[in-house]
Amino acid sequence: MTRQPESSSLPAPCDDDRPAEAQAPDPLRAASRAAAPFLWPLHVASAMSESAATALGWYSAIFSGAMESALPVPEPGWTTRNRVALTLPTMRLRDFSSGSDGVPALICAPYALHGATIADFARGHSIVEALQTAGLSRIAITDWLSAEPHMREFSIDTYLADLNVAVDEMGRPVDLIGLCQGGWMALAYAARFPQKVRRLVLIGAPVDVRAAPSPLMQSVDELPLSAFENLVRLGEGRVLGPYALKLWGSGAAISDPAQVLQLSSGRSERYALAQRLAAWHAWTLDLPGVYYLQVVRQVFKENQIAEGRFVALGRAIDLRQVHVPMYLLAGREDQIVAPEQLFAAARVTATPAGLIEKETASCGHLGLFLGAETIAGPWRRIAQWLSRDLRMALAS
Repeated sequence: MTRQPESSSLPAPCDDDRPAEAQAPDPLRAASRAAAPFLWPLHVASAMSESAATALGWYSAIFSGAMESALPVPEPGWTTRNRVALTLPTMRLRDFSSGSDGVPALICAPYALHGATIADFARGHSIVEALQTAGLSRIAITDWLSAEPHMREFSIDTYLADLNVAVDEMGRPVDLIGLCQGGWMALAYAARFPQKVRRLVLIGAPVDVRAAPSPLMQSVDELPLSAFENLVRLGEGRVLGPYALKLWGSGAAISDPAQVLQLSSGRSERYALAQRLAAWHAWTLDLPGVYYLQVVRQVFKENQIAEGRFVALGRAIDLRQVHVPMYLLAGREDQIVAPEQLFAAARVTATPAGLIEKETASCGHLGLFLGAETIAGPWRRIAQWLSRDLRMALAS
């Protein structure tokens, strides 16, 4: 079933209505305006030519200066009360449950440059809050850890293995909700352990990266793998978040906070929310080099998941093993993951068409997770869908 977006439009980008001298300084505003941060390390590498990418001493000098001058950035806080149910080598499993009834919903957060608080950003901008308001009582999030030096060899399998432990901890089967890069991970997991997933929700997730062009894929295609390997070499086996952020800078600021967060012009707290977005943006995760290079090569360059060549935990996964109901939510203006790249999940899996919901929201990539209208609309419908009996849809 394909759902058309409700008639609503994003507010036009707007400046803060505080006096000029009280507004945030330009660097802060520029940082808070940067869009689609989840895959920045890929974009960072795209700024390097092959010859420049080999000039490691020059980049190291820039990075060293950036790191020496950088001030400590506090880790973003959570909006909704939770507890750490489990600590694993790759994650803290954060439990937001308010009761013990119902099928657990496990949010597989993206593991890229920024933290899992993207799923619980602020009141009115929280996926967790939306699910709770709709009546879901068992909710958890994979709060991925920043990679320490000893984690540099962690691979995709390392993260899938810990995701498997988290699922067992919550109690299988789970409803698995994959956000962006957490989406391809959730889909791979569902194919590897089909009996452990009841329903699958994929939001702005790259499934078949060849299904449609995107600026991200153009960057990936234009660069040799050696450019990405050099980025890892700069971090001595890791992709270091502050380095990547320094390289990216504010030059790609393409969206105002009011547009990303879908704030109305009269909302009093919009200045505070813009500052919160800037703080969220400034705190970064480091990534293991092995994991990062596997993602670049296997998921993006070689499209192994969609083409049936991806090996997860010792077994080649077959997306035709995925029969579970799916809800697919894409952003119409998403410059990172084209809607067709996500909606390809309906083609490459074996889920019956009657058990697939497709929705396109009028927003960009970050708006899928942070936008007030997206939270109030599509996410409310996702929560209702998770609670719905789908047997009649299957029979039809």
